[in-house]
Amino acid sequence: MSRYAEVYAASQRDAEAFWAEAAQDVTWYKRWDKVFDPYAGQYGRWFPGAECNTAYNCLDRHVEKGRGGQKALIYDSPVTKSQRSYSYSELTLEVATLAGVLIDIGVKKGDRVIVYMPMIPEAVMAMLACARIGAVHSVVFGGFAATELATRLDDARPVAILSASCGIEGARLVAYKPLLDKAIELAIHKPNACLVLQRPMLEAALTSGRDFDWAEAVKLAKANGRKAGCATVAATDPAYILYTSGTTGQPKGVVRDTGGHMVALKWTMKNLYGIEPGEVFWSASDVGWVVGHSYICYAPLLHGATTVVYEGKPVGTPDAGAFWRVIAEHNVSALFTAPTAFRAIKKEDPEGKLIGNYDLRGFRTLFLAGERADPETIKWAERHLGVPVIDHWWQTETGWAIAGNPVGLGMLPVKYGSPTVPMPGYTIDVLDDKGKPVAAGQTGTLAIKLPMPPGCLPTLWGNDARFRKSYVEDFSGYYSTSDAGYRDADGYVYVMARTDDVINVAGHRLSTGQMEEVVAQHKDVAESAVIGVADDMKGQLPAGFIVLNAGVTRDQREIEAEVVQLVRDVIGPVAAFKNVMVVKRLPKTRSGKVLRGTMRAIADGEPWIMPATIDDPAILEEIADTLKGRGMGSKANPSA
Repeated sequence: MSRYAEVYAASQRDAEAFWAEAAQDVTWYKRWDKVFDPYAGQYGRWFPGAECNTAYNCLDRHVEKGRGGQKALIYDSPVTKSQRSYSYSELTLEVATLAGVLIDIGVKKGDRVIVYMPMIPEAVMAMLACARIGAVHSVVFGGFAATELATRLDDARPVAILSASCGIEGARLVAYKPLLDKAIELAIHKPNACLVLQRPMLEAALTSGRDFDWAEAVKLAKANGRKAGCATVAATDPAYILYTSGTTGQPKGVVRDTGGHMVALKWTMKNLYGIEPGEVFWSASDVGWVVGHSYICYAPLLHGATTVVYEGKPVGTPDAGAFWRVIAEHNVSALFTAPTAFRAIKKEDPEGKLIGNYDLRGFRTLFLAGERADPETIKWAERHLGVPVIDHWWQTETGWAIAGNPVGLGMLPVKYGSPTVPMPGYTIDVLDDKGKPVAAGQTGTLAIKLPMPPGCLPTLWGNDARFRKSYVEDFSGYYSTSDAGYRDADGYVYVMARTDDVINVAGHRLSTGQMEEVVAQHKDVAESAVIGVADDMKGQLPAGFIVLNAGVTRDQREIEAEVVQLVRDVIGPVAAFKNVMVVKRLPKTRSGKVLRGTMRAIADGEPWIMPATIDDPAILEEIADTLKGRGMGSKANPSA
């Protein structure tokens, strides 16, 4: 029997008592004046008056409790054919030393530090070193375009940048230093210092007076016994800033506070993910994304688990069995990744044959988040892995799951297409355009009743007004997720699309996500995207893009016709679903989100800007060519 109902009810009945109890699992230098102050900040603040340190809770306290010899971090890099691991004692030494180096190059408590790193252990060390001295880190995905990095420099105004000479994307070497130098040149704000880790596959030229060699600085600090202690910070002080793309083109700096962040993440490890201290938890994400912040760097270490830093891809490094090798070699208990990773694996190995090459007996649970987990992908994973596959839903802004299936409290029945139920602290209503709750089964905007629980953003960096406009002004008393969906009679949440992906076909509001679910049922389809294209007669018409499974040799036009018929059979003629195109691949961000908005702009012939987060810009040209071949779209100038 699941304990979910009683635990959730307790969080609803007395939220302050619930989170005060959860906060007992965090070490505080000073306890809070009150659990929650409803009059502080934009909607209230958690644990005001409390003092703490995140790095201490992630590292030092485990060493002090005699668990310093346990593995804290495993680094696995198929692209460099190397592996390393660090015990809690070793990682604490590395972080304390790097923190000392940061102080020596001029970083103080409250200063911002940009972390521009590949997926290597030093990226996690950089984040923890900032936390140790009370600096506010802002991680920018390694290899991000110089113009985008420059906007973040000007917004965060960092004192220092921590970077590496290069990153590796599959088989491609990406030089970071030229991008970093260009960003500094473009930015109005100039950092005082850059600490650069030289990687042997591509070393970078350092700028005299500004750039410091990471390895040399750490070596000198160790020789001098230079280590920084843990600074005391307020629970309401910012732990980090993480930029998410804004609709205006100006990125939004999501702020994460220190105390509530620790309390929420620590609670999730046992109660949501079912992980015990000492077990290996692998989040196959990147530290540049919120999942990497929460579940590569912070939550596993707060919990005393072992985290995995993986520098590779789900396919191609070397094959579609890469994930199974990592799980088997490092005895991973739970994997958390994006549905798109599994669609890529399914495309390359539709029968799951490579899974049989590895001993996965220690593997218990697969968690998916980041994009909607379509039922066919979940069923494929269940069938071939033989473990529970848990979809859950959250956002950069929330920092942890809004809805999920709490493995640690006892799993609830899985309903395909649903990330299950709200997590403690979240009251979810489905609202119509006037902000009124709608009945079960009806689609609307998914909204969270204020106040948000611990761990969620208190505001945007330096921009309270934009926070209010972006999230809390649309519906009084609510945070708007900008996701469309519904709740069923059992209270299960269904996230169907971003609100701007709900299309209007001749007056009928239809979910592109629902169409994608149907398309995914076709046996030859590996993944798909459905967008709404402008139409003079009906307002919008759906257009589908499908990627076929590896080895499919059937006539593509025949498959397209079958997909059209499938949607008409399941959803009906009201969908007006007629346009389906086979493409080689879909344009995605590096975190796996399909760039539907950019595809829609191309299809409508509107000017569009190359998304900074795109994995491979060439894919958009392929999409434009496919559309042109069907008499649609336009190759509008990306710089327009």
